[in-house]
Amino acid sequence: MKSDVLEITEDKSEGKYRLHAKGRVDSNSADLLLYKLENVIKENHNNIILDMSQIEYLSSIGIRVILKIFKQVTQEGGSFNIEHPSNIVRNVLGMVALKEMLVPE
Repeated sequence: MKSDVLEITEDKSEGKYRLHAKGRVDSNSADLLLYKLENVIKENHNNIILDMSQIEYLSSIGIRVILKIFKQVTQEGGSFNIEHPSNIVRNVLGMVALKEMLVPE
């Protein structure tokens, strides 16, 4: 899967799996984000961090992907957090009352 609007790189260290996202999470790229996150879960990683410091747009479908993965990982006893949210991500998650759940302070 390729997206012109979202780049995702991966890094595993200290028992946690980090994905670094750059660009836009919208209807054109949400499937890519879901695909990458589901692959991490299939590889039995249950401590996942999504670095969203370079995200410039987050749509409702992107929020749905994030919630789906959060629920899936936490139901299996793992953790899923957003690290370094950009101002856009922080504002969007705040508006839909998810910032406290997904962004540890």
